[in-house]
Amino acid sequence: MRRIIDISTPVVNGGLVYPGNPAIEITPQQSIAKGASANVSSVFFGSHTATHVDAAKHFFDDGQTVDLLPLDKLIGRATVLEFAEDVMQIGAKELDGQPFEGARRVLLKTRNSALLEQAEFTRNYTFLAPDGAELLAEKGVDLVGIDYLSIEQFRSGHHRTHRTLLERAIVIVEGLQLGGVAPGVYDFICLPLRIAGIDGAPARAVLLEIDAN
Repeated sequence: MRRIIDISTPVVNGGLVYPGNPAIEITPQQSIAKGASANVSSVFFGSHTATHVDAAKHFFDDGQTVDLLPLDKLIGRATVLEFAEDVMQIGAKELDGQPFEGARRVLLKTRNSALLEQAEFTRNYTFLAPDGAELLAEKGVDLVGIDYLSIEQFRSGHHRTHRTLLERAIVIVEGLQLGGVAPGVYDFICLPLRIAGIDGAPARAVLLEIDAN
């Protein structure tokens, strides 16, 4: 049995969100303790909450919606690349020499995984720079993931990283928890909620260690 590594960030009442996004609210709607026959919760959150998938609709009105993303982009081999604590942005320079030649899915492990554990949002998280996004696109990747709530520099104003990837139908996964994951190649499964017609959705993401045999 291969080891399964859950790399999802839990959706927690009052949990961390990107500034300006809806707060996470989870409350009892029915309660056995109060006489109901079952426990049922009311859940309210934005489409880009915790670990989530960005579809092209996020930045392009006529872009593909999250429920129509091809599943073969979301399931398959992925390469986890690790970057040092002092790396504040991942551009072409930082990607140079990293072992991702031929990879269809690339997950960026940075200092951000520790930041996901903090209650307060950190604005100077490590991000994928536009030239890094361009390089990954040129290499033919289908999916890029990162370990904070946005792949883009905080309030960049230009959104070039998102646009560079999404306009080429490259899926973005944000909010991955990669803190305990060693760099290397894994089998990857990431399935966003199948919410029709929208720009993104929370997802459960896991890695499976590859059997050396």
